[in-house]
Amino acid sequence: MHRHAWLWEPLEDDPTFVLRAMFGTKAVYLDGKLVLCFCAGDEPWRGVLICTDRTRHDALCSEFHELCPHPILPKWLYLAETADTFERSAARLVALARRRDPRLGVVPKAKKRKSNPARAKPSRHRP
Repeated sequence: MHRHAWLWEPLEDDPTFVLRAMFGTKAVYLDGKLVLCFCAGDEPWRGVLICTDRTRHDALCSEFHELCPHPILPKWLYLAETADTFERSAARLVALARRRDPRLGVVPKAKKRKSNPARAKPSRHRP
């Protein structure tokens, strides 16, 4: 059981909810957008990544003073589990995601399909 499962559980009844593993986190998608990643590793991978674009950082940080750009993925904000307000702030962020706050969420880039070298070779037909 993931240590932050209690945070995404309120989202599980949403028909668009998807939970995926992503670079050691549990990533939550709503409406096809990546909104939050829950990290249970060592710092700086212990807390919540808020998936947003840089143009929305200031608005979120003014409301959640404990947020900061993630030191490895600065395009996203980070709420460290060590923050005094972690539980309350994380629950509020989940509530914002549930309400589809436009400051949260990014459309994931389409995965590039791996080409199969065997398929790329022309077939050798003999007449």
